[in-house]
Amino acid sequence: MTLSFTGPDSFYSVDEETWWASVDKALKGMPRQKLFASTDDDLEIAPLYARRSDTPVRDLRSGAGNWTVTQRVDLPDPDKANKQILEDLEGGADGIELVLARANAGGGIRASDLKDLDKLLGGVQLDLIRTRVNAGQGSCDAIALLSAYIEKTGTDPASVEISSAFDPFTSGARDLSASFDADAALLQTADLANAASKLESRLRSLNSDGQAWHNAGATPAQELGLVLASATAQLRLLEQTTVPPERWSDQMSLTLVADADQFGTIAKARAIRALWSCVLDGAGLPQTAVQLHMSSSYRMLTARDPWVNLLRNTVATFAAGIGGADSVCVLPHTLAVGLPDGLARRLARNTQAILLEESNLAKVIDPAAGSGAIEDRTEKLCAAAWGFFQEIEASGGLAEALHQGLVQKRIASSKSVLSRNVARRKRPITGVSEFPSLSEAPVPVLEDVSVHHCEKNVASLSELPEAGTGARTLALKAAALAGLSLPGLLDQSDLETSGPGEVRLAEPFEQLRLVADRFEDKTSKAPVVFLASLGALAQFTARATWTANAFAAGGISTVAPAEYASQDDMIAAFKDSGASLACLVSSDGIYETEAGPAAMALKGAGANHVYLAGRPGERESELKNAGVDAFLFAGCDLLELLKDAHARLAGAAGVENSDLEVRS
Repeated sequence: MTLSFTGPDSFYSVDEETWWASVDKALKGMPRQKLFASTDDDLEIAPLYARRSDTPVRDLRSGAGNWTVTQRVDLPDPDKANKQILEDLEGGADGIELVLARANAGGGIRASDLKDLDKLLGGVQLDLIRTRVNAGQGSCDAIALLSAYIEKTGTDPASVEISSAFDPFTSGARDLSASFDADAALLQTADLANAASKLESRLRSLNSDGQAWHNAGATPAQELGLVLASATAQLRLLEQTTVPPERWSDQMSLTLVADADQFGTIAKARAIRALWSCVLDGAGLPQTAVQLHMSSSYRMLTARDPWVNLLRNTVATFAAGIGGADSVCVLPHTLAVGLPDGLARRLARNTQAILLEESNLAKVIDPAAGSGAIEDRTEKLCAAAWGFFQEIEASGGLAEALHQGLVQKRIASSKSVLSRNVARRKRPITGVSEFPSLSEAPVPVLEDVSVHHCEKNVASLSELPEAGTGARTLALKAAALAGLSLPGLLDQSDLETSGPGEVRLAEPFEQLRLVADRFEDKTSKAPVVFLASLGALAQFTARATWTANAFAAGGISTVAPAEYASQDDMIAAFKDSGASLACLVSSDGIYETEAGPAAMALKGAGANHVYLAGRPGERESELKNAGVDAFLFAGCDLLELLKDAHARLAGAAGVENSDLEVRS
């Protein structure tokens, strides 16, 4: 193949042995293992991979052309939600995800009858777009209501493509309890599957969703294994329905999370198709391309400095596209702050539009094929996910694995490691735990306007057939056509809320920022730490800058360091600052002679806690005896250090810690 660019001959002729020889020279005696890393699943990542010519190009996307640009719609008011939908579709989206209130605690569209849907979908041509319905336990009611609307408007149901976003096992991910009972949810799934052919629309009634597992703390391999386990359980459910086996795969869609781990997301998307092929083969079902929907990660979003979320979303969308997703939903960058406004939604759409229309990502089949790094990651991820899936199957399936606590134990362990890495900044979060801005301006979000509740003529639950055979969904559709509100879209008694497992990675640090805000409200001054700089400017600047960023991660400001003529001048500056905490910053060489006396002097001047920026090494006892109370260094538990700092600041200011607690 003729290369389209030129360079020195050595650039093309160097082999791996020569490369490693140069690496060994640069490492200066350190082991090569320093260049290796590992994923959240402890899968090894090598520094260099050879090109792979033994792997075929995968036909990833199930259909030709672009992936579907899906926009999430969750405004409570149907009229306002309709304006969002029309703006989204006019702005380039060709798919919508209707998030009803039943699936979204504290939000979601309030729609329970045809009058509501007239408002919500007015002007929307359902036969030209793909529609995902996310209604949680109210999925039968929501699909029935939408089917009634399609019939009422005279739209050909065979031209409308609908996917249910309901996974009967996701409540198990949210509450992480062994008491989870999937039976009722599985009956709803069976009812939808049985009713699908009679509703006549192109309905995918089954969905296996990895989002809840991901948000609970699952690793990529665990997410894949759980998605396979849920999908397999739902396939078994179809044995009890009237759906012929050759159409089982057509009833299924899979949902995965795309996050800012570019190679990991590409590998995950490629892996799920290989894994699904193995499931179909094992079940003796025809090999059919599965519909893969990917959503950008909610877990990775930040409420502080949310503009960085635009970069995270761009990487996630790029990876989902390269990995072969059939549809992609980008969560607006301000979602962690509140209801996204028009600008945030437009940026979410345009992230996909640019990658599709300007970068032409969808025009190449499996662009990652042959990449040694991605092929290796895909294969290792497949093996790890399949192993976890087999373990779940050996326990009796996903429902039984949840009852036994197997899944909860694995996710809790993964979440603990993840949380520890975030706290120690081994998993840095730009704009929050790294490079935070204490002067950032708030981003605009929509007001959370409550919807006026009017009296509804509700279909009687007692008159509805039991779920399972399809009769209930069809009866709900008939009730909707008769003008009744559907009870499953009104009853909020078992609303699916965010359980203890669903936490954004940035939340622990963001909680400290809120504590800092409350401190300032109570005392009329920001929490502050004095940076006690020792030596010349060149000796303390780098460490002082790093230290200021570390304290800022908890919302704590620092008194800027200065080059002092003497220790007495530094102590005088500390007294003038009014700070109660101080942190020594300088080079290791300066610490040898000046850290101990400076710590003693700071304690004598009234500092109730003295930090030293840097690892203490063998001098830890000596420095502590001199007055250093804690050490701040890369890899320390910064989260705990900042929590302790806030407690000490509150004590020094005479503020009760309970007054600073953040209440949800």
